Amino acid sequence: MLKNVQPFVAGYRFGSVGVAHNGNLVNYRSLRAQLEESGSIFNTGSDTEVVLHLIAISKARPFFVRIIEACEKLKGAYSMVFLTEDKLVAVRDPHGFRPLVMGRRSNGAYVFASETCALDLIEATYVRDVNPGEVVVVDKEGEHNLCLMPHPEPKQCIFEHIYFALPNSIVFGRSVYESRSKYGEILATESPVDCDVVIAVPDSGVVAALGYAAKIGVPFQQGLIRSHYVGRTFIEPSQSIRDFGVKLKLAPVRAVLEGKRVVVVDDSIVRGTTSSKIVRMLREAGAKEVHMRIASPPMVASCYYGVDTPSSEELISNRLTVEEIREFIGSDSLAFLSFDSLKRYLGNESPNFCYACFSRDYPVKPSEVKVKRIGDFLDDGLNGSIESIDGGWVQTRTEKDKIVGQSV
Repeated sequence: MLKNVQPFVAGYRFGSVGVAHNGNLVNYRSLRAQLEESGSIFNTGSDTEVVLHLIAISKARPFFVRIIEACEKLKGAYSMVFLTEDKLVAVRDPHGFRPLVMGRRSNGAYVFASETCALDLIEATYVRDVNPGEVVVVDKEGEHNLCLMPHPEPKQCIFEHIYFALPNSIVFGRSVYESRSKYGEILATESPVDCDVVIAVPDSGVVAALGYAAKIGVPFQQGLIRSHYVGRTFIEPSQSIRDFGVKLKLAPVRAVLEGKRVVVVDDSIVRGTTSSKIVRMLREAGAKEVHMRIASPPMVASCYYGVDTPSSEELISNRLTVEEIREFIGSDSLAFLSFDSLKRYLGNESPNFCYACFSRDYPVKPSEVKVKRIGDFLDDGLNGSIESIDGGWVQTRTEKDKIVGQSV
């Protein structure tokens, strides 16, 4: 809902403060319950609002100490930027799950962003990453650095390099473009297949597909064209919306596909429904063979640190073997980037990444996290009231008590 859109701005006894937050707090529900027990009133359903309440009830001075006190109560992933009338404060959780970078503009102004490509847009120069567990305070006297607490081994989200970050960004000190290209090369080495053309599921599969094509010496071509007027489909709440979204989002190029043995490279498989639609679309456009290659390991567990993945029950790799997934999506072959190869590529930095979605090994245990119910996947509709969603399809009853789908 609109009220959950960031940045949040709140007033309290020492003035007003704005906050923007990337990540997810795994102890949000217990913190909120404690605050409500003490009389706090919440206006949103966002875990970020908890942070503002913790800052407001803190008796510490100055402001950045309030932030430190609040953050020491948080568990999970948070890269946050706070703004007051005279201070800009950036903080990153002790594990460093989500990226956060600092830059400076030519006039000396400090800026913070999740990706370096955002700095390029405003002609700011990258200075450095905000370190895990670090608090950076910027005021009229300049930049000051503090440490939240002794922080454990970093656990940076590997999915930033697989899907989320733009290819022209440097994330966690690594080029996203180079990472994805290498994933494609490894896939080509581990899972080659005789083919006539390599294509990508745009946009996140493009760089991996280029790496795959270069490695096997087969031309890369645009076999699927993406409409840039349509958003992502994997987070749409209803299966019917996702299915229609695939058709709106991607269009096959018959001249590239007809009569060809096609390798199609994608960044990941979540539920499997989008992949099955793509395979069918390619066959309808005349592809003789369709070989699916995935530039990440099988996703078997939900992420609780800020990636909007569904519950584990909905993840197809958690329920089916690779061969069963291949049958489900209808491709002639299917191969994933192996988990061991991914870690080998990362080398000495491998222990610094979080692989929970591939390994079920959670650095911060999500003991109380309420995950999305499986009902949305099974019954092809939305749960909850009309007011609780922003667009989509809901099940409503007519005067004759029949269930019908109604567009909101």
